[in-house]
Amino acid sequence: MSKRGKKYLASTAMIIKGKAYPLNEAVELVKKTSNVKFDATVELSVKTNANPKFNDQILRGTAVLPHGTWKTKKIAVFVLDEKLDEAKKSGADIYGSTDLLNNIKNEKIDFDILITTTDSIRELAPVAKQLGPKGLMPSPKAGTVTNDLIKTVEEFKKWKIEFKLDKTGNVHVPVGKVSFTEDKLAENIQAILDTMEENKPAWVKGKLIKKVVISSSMWPGILLEYIGK
Repeated sequence: MSKRGKKYLASTAMIIKGKAYPLNEAVELVKKTSNVKFDATVELSVKTNANPKFNDQILRGTAVLPHGTWKTKKIAVFVLDEKLDEAKKSGADIYGSTDLLNNIKNEKIDFDILITTTDSIRELAPVAKQLGPKGLMPSPKAGTVTNDLIKTVEEFKKWKIEFKLDKTGNVHVPVGKVSFTEDKLAENIQAILDTMEENKPAWVKGKLIKKVVISSSMWPGILLEYIGK
């Protein structure tokens, strides 16, 4: 096991082991314990009662962050030929029809998010194997199938972030930067937790959220005081 550096140990010493901190105290502490030269990302890790082995317990959705996603995302839009003009006006970094489909088939995937329209989604079926494993296949739950391309592209560029259950029943999602004010971090975190609760799969028994931890890049986690619904 590798030894932890003095800075990491000093940050760990600031956190009371096993203590669940109120949200405002937790974000204050996550800023204090981050000791790197760059503007570290703050990540929210949520342990849930959902079982990813069952399709009716899959948790996936999007949350609108009141203080933005801070991260530049490369967005692609796939449409039928007759909607290429609309796609061009959407503000997407990449847009196309057959040409974009062929690029995806050839594993030329140079984007972080793929958005499409309700009448175009079926055309992506041939490339589902290329997109699915990368988490890029558009879906209504992820908010990436839409009839308003301009609004959807703008939201994903500025405020909207996707969350989804991993194979262990956990959700990991970035919520801001250490440079954010405590209020902004807290409000972004609360927005995601609230949205997760709103998207609770019907077949999950009891509370959805079991445990919440926040941390900054490469630094110790801080247990969040969270009662759940």
